[in-house]
Amino acid sequence: MHQRSHRVDPAVRRRSKTARTQARYDRIAPFYDRLEGMIERLKFRAIRRMLWFEVPPGHGLEVGVGTGKNISYYPDAAEVVAIDLSSRMLEQSRERALSLGKAVDLRQMDVEHLAFRDDSFDWVASTFVFCSVPDPVAGLRELARVTKPGGRIFFLEHMRPRGKLLGFVFDLLNPFTVRVFGFNINRRTLENIAAAGLKIQEHRALDPRGILAMIVASPEKTQTESSVGISSSGNML
Repeated sequence: MHQRSHRVDPAVRRRSKTARTQARYDRIAPFYDRLEGMIERLKFRAIRRMLWFEVPPGHGLEVGVGTGKNISYYPDAAEVVAIDLSSRMLEQSRERALSLGKAVDLRQMDVEHLAFRDDSFDWVASTFVFCSVPDPVAGLRELARVTKPGGRIFFLEHMRPRGKLLGFVFDLLNPFTVRVFGFNINRRTLENIAAAGLKIQEHRALDPRGILAMIVASPEKTQTESSVGISSSGNML
């Protein structure tokens, strides 16, 4: 007698991964800034400034706003919508925006299912986000969808290092970092960006091993190719 195998629906599996990611970031939100305090002061703060110096004014979207570390760098003339999967992270970013006197439209949202019309934003920015998105290519495709033709998408990311030996070490350590902190350290983000149909305009390595990088990409579409404005959930917004 043969037992029938029970296969988990891929959509159910994705939702489960997203729920686990949200729960992890909800859990660490109250002490997240302390957790990253040293690396933020030594490295991340400077490269955030570098990235945001390149971001133009206009109507923009920040995905994965987290505790709001980028809010102080938003262009003065920009109208920014900022999203995060974690409600607890958004509580931190709301407090930061208030203390800085910045008007930011903060919303809880999954980057894999953005509730915006096609071609909604002049630019999109993301800092250290796609290391933790369960399906990074799906999320990147959503960024392409909501960015206007000719718009740009700005990334700061940490990725799998170039060297074979160090890459192998990162592969070994990755299950631990995912379980404890919720992020991957071996993502091949450049390949994921290309797989999502984005054109890489600039790739600037920020360390000798290629772990940290600033990337600027754009959607490969023209105004005539843009659709009528259906969100990934099928809603007109």
